Amino acid sequence: MKLLLADDNEAIRDILDNFARAAGYETVMAADGEQAWQLFCTEDIDLILLDVMMPKLDGFAVCRKVRACSDVPIIMITARGEDYDRIMGLEIGADDYVVKPFSAAEVMARVKAILRRLSRSGDAGQGRQYGNLVFQEESGRVLVAGKTVRLTHKEADLLLLFTANPGQLFSRDKLLDKIWGMDYTGDTRTVDTHIRRLRAKLEQAGLAGCAIGTVWGRGYRWEVMA
Repeated sequence: MKLLLADDNEAIRDILDNFARAAGYETVMAADGEQAWQLFCTEDIDLILLDVMMPKLDGFAVCRKVRACSDVPIIMITARGEDYDRIMGLEIGADDYVVKPFSAAEVMARVKAILRRLSRSGDAGQGRQYGNLVFQEESGRVLVAGKTVRLTHKEADLLLLFTANPGQLFSRDKLLDKIWGMDYTGDTRTVDTHIRRLRAKLEQAGLAGCAIGTVWGRGYRWEVMA
């Protein structure tokens, strides 16, 4: 597994590099957004740790460029704990975020969790079909009306959980535990942001015969229409 570590702070890059290599990952490092994009285009990257505030191209711009062509997992790194930075990163396709100052060990734990879920979803048996949606679990592909819908790994994890449990109600806290992990330090607005983005992608693709339903004040569930 190869990680792209993109941060304009050399000390942070070195710390993340040491922890990543100790965990058995290969790494490539970028000091600005343009270099991060170039490395992504030329290296076989499995996950990106992407700082928001970088010269030449900021992390948001790099995330948008990556998401236009790939669903590789992206963890955004922000120097501020403001909701704007967190929500913006999630809205444009990041899978997770961490706030500086952070524990490098915690960051690596999140990296491992994302890659572990990705590996499990790639090994899951046969696909599921509801209405005009087909979830091909073995390949991780999602098709609506025969056309592929590009999802981030968190979006795919949510869809996999919902379609595996049609009609079952999941509270926001339960979704945080199951998708982000019990040690996740974010709040339930992260769930709402991902659900909203997932719904928009499915609806834009023409989803029919099924939907992610909301039970106000209680959570979400996968609904199949007769």
